Amino acid sequence: MNRKILSLLLSAAVFLTGCSYAATYEEEERQSEDVIEISIDNNTEATTEETEALETTVTSEAAEETTEALLDPDGTYTSKDDVALYLYTYGALPQNFITKNEARALGWEGGGLESYAPGMCIGGDYFGNYEGLLPDAPGREYRECDIDTLGSSSRGAKRIIWSNDGLIYYTDDHYESFTLLYGEE
Repeated sequence: MNRKILSLLLSAAVFLTGCSYAATYEEEERQSEDVIEISIDNNTEATTEETEALETTVTSEAAEETTEALLDPDGTYTSKDDVALYLYTYGALPQNFITKNEARALGWEGGGLESYAPGMCIGGDYFGNYEGLLPDAPGREYRECDIDTLGSSSRGAKRIIWSNDGLIYYTDDHYESFTLLYGEE
């Protein structure tokens, strides 16, 4: 896959800068991510925009491959970063989340979930955005999940809120404020 990306990038470099340019590359393998650096030696001018566009493409493709390799689709994830990355990568919650209705069917009435559904967390229910703190768009709906509650006696204040069009937010103060983790508003 890396050779395919590399050949695509080199082709893009030649296309963007012309045949009179020589493209060289270095590939560094890091433990958690692949980074491909492209340097363009040119006899005339290469625009900054062309170079930045090429670098952005390289970075995005390498990040996508790294993301997929880091998360087991059948894994258990409960932290802010892991759950957000899982949502971004797979478009759904990890298998260790159940909705409030699913929890109620097991006898849960609120608070900690561990004694009713060991290893599970609450997530996947509709989030109304009634305070209007998150951006609205036609057709956009939000869902929420608890964060860092595995084995806890309460649900806490930490949540991830995500939309059906790719926005992923985090709140650690029970919906008072939000930080955008993925997507563009």
